[in-house]
Amino acid sequence: MKVIYDAAAKINLMLDILARLDNGYHSLFMLMQSVDLYDTVTVETDSSGAISITSDEEGIPCDKRNIAYKAAEAFFNYTGIKNKGIKIHIEKRIPFEAGMAGGSADGAAVIAALNDIYETSLSQQELCKIGLKVGADVPFCLTGGTCLAQNVGEILSPLPPLDDCYIVLAKPERGVSTKEAFAAFDTATNIRHLDTCAMLYAASQGDLNEICKRTKNVFEQLIEVPERVPIKSTLNRHGALAACMSGSGPTVYGIFDDESKAQSAASALKSIVKNIYITKPVKSGLVRKN
Repeated sequence: MKVIYDAAAKINLMLDILARLDNGYHSLFMLMQSVDLYDTVTVETDSSGAISITSDEEGIPCDKRNIAYKAAEAFFNYTGIKNKGIKIHIEKRIPFEAGMAGGSADGAAVIAALNDIYETSLSQQELCKIGLKVGADVPFCLTGGTCLAQNVGEILSPLPPLDDCYIVLAKPERGVSTKEAFAAFDTATNIRHLDTCAMLYAASQGDLNEICKRTKNVFEQLIEVPERVPIKSTLNRHGALAACMSGSGPTVYGIFDDESKAQSAASALKSIVKNIYITKPVKSGLVRKN
């Protein structure tokens, strides 16, 4: 049996780290938004007795290091189903090490596909429980849309969909290690925390302008991305309602209420970065294709 999912990238409309927990993880406040930049993940059963991964992107690992592999293992461990063999193929469009949850989206697609293949009828809560074992962003990627994610990412509160808008993504060449980003927080002093209450109220009202006024990312105080300043300057100069880094970076995005402004900004950004995408918000993290 073969199941195919499109798995959406995400941006963080707000990201704050509230504390480091006793277990070494971090308590987070993340306002998340799915966008229509998708990886396509195909999961197919075979008789190999193994988990195999292939991809059209040479830069990602196709072994146990891949979140898709870990997601498959977590699914079989949780359900107790014996793996008689599965093949996973990932068509990458979401840049990796970009702060857009590309790996987590792939892992979410694998969990959803295996739930379909084996007809386990797991609840969304159970799927997210499996996802959390392999990555903090996986539960959101299983759900998607506009959502508040808290604690280590497992507490999800749906919010009104973002108004129609255009989101320009600019991905610098260098990647950023999420592990190193959190380590930087742990040793930092004088962190300026964000106005999470005001952002949550704005999001609960579905007010795009008020959301954009409060869009911020605490990692911008911790992670140095040389291109960030010129990218944000270009986005703002072309009329962005907000310009911010996503996740632990390095991707910077701009939100526009006008398509021509978004197109103009994307053209201007070509002199700074190669990887530029014009996207729109979507209401789901996963879309089944067959």
